[in-house]
Amino acid sequence: MTAAESPPQRHGIVVHLDRLLAERELTLTELANRVGVTLVNLSVLKNNRARAIRFSTLDALCRELQCQPGEILSYSEPQSDSEPQSYSEPQ
Repeated sequence: MTAAESPPQRHGIVVHLDRLLAERELTLTELANRVGVTLVNLSVLKNNRARAIRFSTLDALCRELQCQPGEILSYSEPQSDSEPQSYSEPQ
């Protein structure tokens, strides 16, 4: 299996852009235009497929969404490959 064919590495970082966008009645396209990030890259981030995020991008997201980094990102124990990946809000 090549690197391009390998499954994405599981990690515990969960991105909450979908919730923040819904709360603010914004589309991903609008947010992408406001922060200067491509729609494709923002979609990768929103769908928890990103492997990294630049502080400048996180800063721009926080500025436009008027939130703190902890509202965009959270940590949840990674699940094994046999379990479906899901996330529940912390209590």
